[in-house]
Amino acid sequence: DVMARFQAEMVKGLGRDTNPTATVKMLPSFVRSLPDGSEKGEFLAVDLGGSQFRAHQVKVFDDGRQSSQLESKSYPTPKEVTQGNGAELFDYIADCLSDFMETRNLKNKKLPLGFTFSFPCRQTKLEEGVLLAWTKHFRVRGVQDTDVVSSLRRALQKHQAIYPIPTGTGTNACYMEEMRHISLVEGDEGRMCINTEWGAFGDDGALDDLRTEFDRELDLGSLNPGKQLFEKMISSLYLGELVRLILLKMTKEGLLFNGKVSTALLTKGKIEMKHVSAMEKYKEGLSNTKEILTGLNLFPSEEDCVAVQHVCTIVSFRSANLCAAALAAILTRLRENKKLLRMRTTVGIDGGLYKTHPKFAKRLHKAVRRLVPTCDVRFLLSAGGSGRGARRRLDAALAPFLLPPGTLREVRDKMRAELEYGLKREAQGKATVKMLPTYVCGTPDGTEKGKFLALDLGGTNFRVLLVKIKSGRRRSVQMYNKIFAIPLEIMQGTGEELFDHIVQCIAEFLEYMGIKGARLPLGFTFSFPCRQASIDKGTLVGWTKGFKATDCEGEDVVDMLREAIRRRNEFDLDIVAVVNDTVGTMMTCGYEDPNCEIGLIAGTGSNVCYMEDMKNIEIVEGNEGKMCINTEWGAFGDNGCIDYIRTKYDREVDEGSLNPGKQRYEKMTSGMYLGEIVRQILIDLTKQGLLFRGHISESLRKRGIFETKFLSQIESDRLALLQVRRILQQLGLDSTCDDSIIVKEVCGVVSTRAARLCGAGLAAVVEKKRENRGVERLQITVGVDGTLYKLHPHFSTVLRETVKELAPQCDVTFMLSEDGSGKGAALITAVAKRLHNVGQK
Repeated sequence: DVMARFQAEMVKGLGRDTNPTATVKMLPSFVRSLPDGSEKGEFLAVDLGGSQFRAHQVKVFDDGRQSSQLESKSYPTPKEVTQGNGAELFDYIADCLSDFMETRNLKNKKLPLGFTFSFPCRQTKLEEGVLLAWTKHFRVRGVQDTDVVSSLRRALQKHQAIYPIPTGTGTNACYMEEMRHISLVEGDEGRMCINTEWGAFGDDGALDDLRTEFDRELDLGSLNPGKQLFEKMISSLYLGELVRLILLKMTKEGLLFNGKVSTALLTKGKIEMKHVSAMEKYKEGLSNTKEILTGLNLFPSEEDCVAVQHVCTIVSFRSANLCAAALAAILTRLRENKKLLRMRTTVGIDGGLYKTHPKFAKRLHKAVRRLVPTCDVRFLLSAGGSGRGARRRLDAALAPFLLPPGTLREVRDKMRAELEYGLKREAQGKATVKMLPTYVCGTPDGTEKGKFLALDLGGTNFRVLLVKIKSGRRRSVQMYNKIFAIPLEIMQGTGEELFDHIVQCIAEFLEYMGIKGARLPLGFTFSFPCRQASIDKGTLVGWTKGFKATDCEGEDVVDMLREAIRRRNEFDLDIVAVVNDTVGTMMTCGYEDPNCEIGLIAGTGSNVCYMEDMKNIEIVEGNEGKMCINTEWGAFGDNGCIDYIRTKYDREVDEGSLNPGKQRYEKMTSGMYLGEIVRQILIDLTKQGLLFRGHISESLRKRGIFETKFLSQIESDRLALLQVRRILQQLGLDSTCDDSIIVKEVCGVVSTRAARLCGAGLAAVVEKKRENRGVERLQITVGVDGTLYKLHPHFSTVLRETVKELAPQCDVTFMLSEDGSGKGAALITAVAKRLHNVGQK
């Protein structure tokens, strides 16, 4: 019924003869089109209409990505300004704008200015607006029935500044109407944006049968009795007061608080919209209600709190339904204008009630879809329509993650330069990409055989393995392993405690397997940066991945393991090799494919190793043959060479990490950090009002909430938005379907950048291999391991495509590794024994 009434009022407002008596004024805005992406330049904007006055500097770029930058500053609007005289108001606006321009160094620039004036204005052209009536809490004398643009221009001239000023309205609802239906404006072609000014709907009595005694009491006590009656039933400025009036009557009738009325409950404005929102929250609503009522010097029982919550629900529910009814009328008109049986459209929406109330948005969406089932409506949260659309604000936040091919080629070339530099003798101690020799001088040839032990240390779990390798026609690898936890107090205790714990785990495994007396060759996968002087000596360069055991950095980890074995004095082991997990990955795949000479880890960590010609390794004696180099490329960029592609979110993640300033490339490419980058972006977007109704929940404040597995799930093509929303709700994030769309886009942008950067680095390695061999075209296999590569729905595809794009002369085959840390360590040990047995070092 309300929907039908509003449709009739729209028709009345659009007619030349009926407009003068219409309450819904349907004001032409002289805005004739929407942005098409070709806009560019630098602009100023000012926004008057709420509790604060805002000034903006907006830069719009014609770069093909519709990107833009926004810088803003807010100023208070004190009562003496909002209820003073017109000259004082516009002088204040000019003063604030002048201050803003001074702080932004814009004083000597002449920039176009847009003026968002969020009050009903009659326009005859774009740069003119005659105020029809003040609304909200504004009551400035001498402005009504005057052109606000002229008033602002005069005030600006006092500051020696003249600007062309378009004005637009930024409250209620607007839509694009066909020109043929707007008899107030000449012309029939095209469309024009109509500002409905629907807040005045009902001022002629059209809603009197729906207004309650509380609506009438609120109106009588307002600054503009009899005006903006629809607005007073739906806007956040009035809902708290409606709740107060209802609670006051209920208390006086003995239905609440034992009939005892407090002074606060008698005071206008004591219950605000923020209180209503807090009382309606799903989980903490009752406790919030008790706290708020107690703050009003009331003594509520549990039954009182439930009843008050119910009052809040009824008031806000009516608000959402009335808003939906008017919006449904506009949607129906749009569909009928387009002569469509079914219409798909987007509604841009802004405002504190929609953003911050825990249930308003959901109720509004549901009511609109029920009222207009022939319209598929998407609600897009605006980042503040007064300055710029939400899409552009989102694009601006994500633009730095979209690396064009030229930038990726630069990253590839910088990585190549760092690889070359790290191999030089004079680079030792200076290079960020360490290029650590591993003293692994061969790959498996199929003759390896025997029983080997392998240790795998690199995360919160530690593994001990028995690996049986058979050669010949029955060539095979059998593995038996046991997993042991490494408690945090051990990870971050002393080095002696850590290695004693490792030996304790080994002893349990040997006992379990019944091989405690056997002295088997052992390979130790130690997945941390080590500088090796031989295959069985590795000096720890520095801990990563949360390990902080003392007295280890700068020490030989093999010696520390041997000393711990001696302290226990129960068994002896032949420690043949200390191994990096990346090298183990290459060796595992090399056992299956002799063409595999590169190993890549793309999981919680990020690293690459490859077989380098000895003649190129200045830091090791000898020119014959090859040796595997562990690049430790995670530290690429620690010297600042890729700072220009790091975003503010990367810097925030880095500053909050255990090793600020270190492993910068890894922090942009590995699964351990991608979720945290996503979290920082979501916090920023929420602050801008683009997500979660502008509310940063306690869950979102927690580091580590977004694990890589969640990114993989959210980005899955098979996952519907409703399922994405459920994942977010499991993480404690109260989201809408629109939130889910944005979160999915954020995850995609972050993981795609990671894959592209990883691909650029790998392209540098394969190109180096091609030039080492001196061939026009290289065919090579890369052994790969890591959860990001294996489990993420798109990472591996994007990585492969990037390598193909940046290394077009290399045909690269990617082979998934099978347990590079365990099987690889055993194979390295087996190859080392084979080479030793034939007299090779």
